[in-house]
Amino acid sequence: MTHKTTRRRFLAGATASAGATAFPTPSIAQGAPLKIGLLTVKTGPLAAGGIHFEEGISSFLKDKNFTLSGRKIDLIVADTGGNPAGAKTKAQEVVEREKVDIVLGPFAAFELLATVDYLAQAKMPTLAFAGAEDVTQRKAGPYLTRTSYTSAQCLYPLADYVLNEMKLKRAASMGDDFAFGYEQVGGFQRVLEDHGGQVVKKLWSPLNTADYAPYVAQVPECDVVCEVLAGSNPLKFTKQARGLGMKQPLVGGATVADDTIIGAHDESADGLINTNPYSLDRDTEANKRFIAVMKKNYGDDVRIGHYAACFYANGQVIEASLARTGGKSDNADEFVKALRAVTLADTPRGPLSFDNYGNAIIDVYVRRTEKQGVKMVNKTVKTYNKVSQFWTKDPKEFLARPVFSRDYPPMKG
Repeated sequence: MTHKTTRRRFLAGATASAGATAFPTPSIAQGAPLKIGLLTVKTGPLAAGGIHFEEGISSFLKDKNFTLSGRKIDLIVADTGGNPAGAKTKAQEVVEREKVDIVLGPFAAFELLATVDYLAQAKMPTLAFAGAEDVTQRKAGPYLTRTSYTSAQCLYPLADYVLNEMKLKRAASMGDDFAFGYEQVGGFQRVLEDHGGQVVKKLWSPLNTADYAPYVAQVPECDVVCEVLAGSNPLKFTKQARGLGMKQPLVGGATVADDTIIGAHDESADGLINTNPYSLDRDTEANKRFIAVMKKNYGDDVRIGHYAACFYANGQVIEASLARTGGKSDNADEFVKALRAVTLADTPRGPLSFDNYGNAIIDVYVRRTEKQGVKMVNKTVKTYNKVSQFWTKDPKEFLARPVFSRDYPPMKG
């Protein structure tokens, strides 16, 4: 049931017909609520990040009394279970049964890849999160807009920082053995090698790895180790690597020391350099408001990081697009055109706009971890402005090469 004060519903289970093919026409009544379908993860090992999604968009909508540009908002939350089949089933359910006007999510790359074709066929405006590179590159479609970042988008500035600020050139990488890891390492390697550096070893571990000692033992002589691990894996790897005597500086991407998990790191993470599309220490009015609203809704101990910040900003994108359309959403093509035309001067994560392929152009924050009191925190040391999914490359030149993969780019020498 829809709760009258929160205008939110939660869809549990998997009840939509996997074989359904008829796509409904969205409600065109101007006075009807705008229905937002949130594909997120509320159960299983990915649930922490998925719950932060819901906290971010819910905080924005509550702050606006569930009304944007004069239009009432219904938020329909669907638990995908963190797997491809569940994601596709829930996508069908929110589109065909709930008749949503726009979809947010899903969480993981394998979920996005399982739903992208269906959502495109349904002509469903989608604000995607997962980093799977090609959905806004070689396989970009007209209805999907990625508001977060590609897998590699935070790794380009990281490689630049390693080369130009840390003055290091020879790197080894430690990554989860799936597409998100491959694409992160590919982006890091591309920038490093373009400027005379080298990735001398790539190590890949299963997502459920508990013991990283065999991998630490394989790290060769090098200047720096880039870890591109997700979930609790960066906590385990960092602690074990330092405990086993690894001396090289550690660097990593958005999931390695996000503000939601930095407090779980111990002193073994001291000095870890990480890049993120959001930083809790941003001293701006937009970020202060976001933090205050999150704490108001979820308590002072709420974990605030880039997951919630991205989905709070999704609310801002929807609000700005509705202002452009006069509150209308019945024409999917016009709605997507309005979404992609949005330029926000400041969100909790900084300025936000979109390229011609529907991917966010973002600020990326370089942070150094340090101990503050009894906890580890991130301190921003440099900001890279207006970072593109193509870094500094011409899009046509960039797209002429293969998508980043386990073996591409190949290692040199």
